[in-house]
Amino acid sequence: MSGTFDHFVMFAEMRTGSNFLEANLNAIPGVTCHGEAFNPHFIGYPNREEILGMGMAARDADPAALIATIRDRTEGMGGFRYFHDHDPRVFDLVVDDPRCAKIVLTRNPVDSYVSWKIAQATGQWKLTDVRKRKDEPAAFDAAEFSAHLEALQAFQVRLMNALQRSGQTAFYVAYEDLQDLAVMNGLAAWLGVEGRLEELDQKLKRQNPAGLEEKVANFPEMEGALARLDRFNLSRTPNFEPRRGPAVPSYVAAAQAPLMYLPVRSGPEAEVRAWLAALDGGDEEALLTRLSQKELRQWKRRHAGHRSFTVIRHPVARAHAAFCERILATGEGSLAEIRRILRNRYKLPIPAEAPGPDWGAEAHRAAFLAFLDFVKANLAGQTALRIDPSWSTQAALIEGMGQFALPDMVVREEDMARWLPMLARSAGVKKAPEPAVPQDGAIVPLAAFYDDEVEARVQDVYQRDYMIFGYRRWRR
Repeated sequence: MSGTFDHFVMFAEMRTGSNFLEANLNAIPGVTCHGEAFNPHFIGYPNREEILGMGMAARDADPAALIATIRDRTEGMGGFRYFHDHDPRVFDLVVDDPRCAKIVLTRNPVDSYVSWKIAQATGQWKLTDVRKRKDEPAAFDAAEFSAHLEALQAFQVRLMNALQRSGQTAFYVAYEDLQDLAVMNGLAAWLGVEGRLEELDQKLKRQNPAGLEEKVANFPEMEGALARLDRFNLSRTPNFEPRRGPAVPSYVAAAQAPLMYLPVRSGPEAEVRAWLAALDGGDEEALLTRLSQKELRQWKRRHAGHRSFTVIRHPVARAHAAFCERILATGEGSLAEIRRILRNRYKLPIPAEAPGPDWGAEAHRAAFLAFLDFVKANLAGQTALRIDPSWSTQAALIEGMGQFALPDMVVREEDMARWLPMLARSAGVKKAPEPAVPQDGAIVPLAAFYDDEVEARVQDVYQRDYMIFGYRRWRR
């Protein structure tokens, strides 16, 4: 194919109108969009097994091969949709290729969030017949929306910077532009194809045409939460300002004592929260959580002499905690979808349900070692799954904290009893108790199977944490 581009990628997110845009792209003669080609849970579309003869296993093993297949074997110009949580390896492959056209679809993040919540409640993700439309009010969750916005913002900033550095530009389409025939034909011209639309493909219907006040069950609560966000032009800009680092709602501040805890996932979070609450009388409900950056700044101003801290854990114990709490378990806090994928696609030797009393140390050890193999590949960007904070390096997490507030102290778990009371006293707390000693409550404790091979495997995965924090072998 001649011209500037020979394939394309549509950068979008859930509930931004990407299905409608794809339908109209596919209606343009000479253009084919192959759906969410790199969704880690399916290929192209739910219940599909391949794209142009290439299945999920081959795609995960070599994502570049599927991009080449779409580019070379599609009749006309081929492309696909890409969301921020799709295979992270694909991002650089397409952004670094000037022959790949970049289409960026954006929507007001409040509208996309509310639409997503309604779709979750009704189970209806597409609508082709308005007579079958389902209606259910959305329940706004401030912390969930904050995480939603953080993810969108971080991805849009990354995309914009990547295009700037490579001297490229993209074709930006707002949700409101999707009903404009001239814009769709302008997109076709930009792609360099000859085909044009005479009318829009209207098979897909807008599912929730009412105003936000009618669609959100707790609208006043949503108004209050959004009023705390210091953002502008949410609906029209391809990236969101100000640029922010980590999601601060995970930070925990004491209500009275001038101390703030910056948690590292899979660390001794429960024990540290309990200790922080004990400084003000022991009520964990009084701890300040899910705060915005503005609210945390206000807290800092009100608490002169404040201290912030984090607690890190030995990489062996932390990896084991992540495995037990997020993958092996099936209850609250577990990552059910990633667990399913690890079992089915990565052959992690764990049972379909939570292990029973017959789950022994030998089986546990084998599964943990297999999990470490996955984490090594995951941290190296060699898998289609996201790098979850539960097992990312502690060094990377603390670097992220520094974009908002560097911790005054990084405390090792084994030193909590000595350093946390000292930190509290330095902040003006006269009587500070010692924190509880974390207990290994796993179905198979780490001490029951730990050996030289386990230590060597963890050191291989977390070399950076061992080097930066000076860890030696794990000991009970």
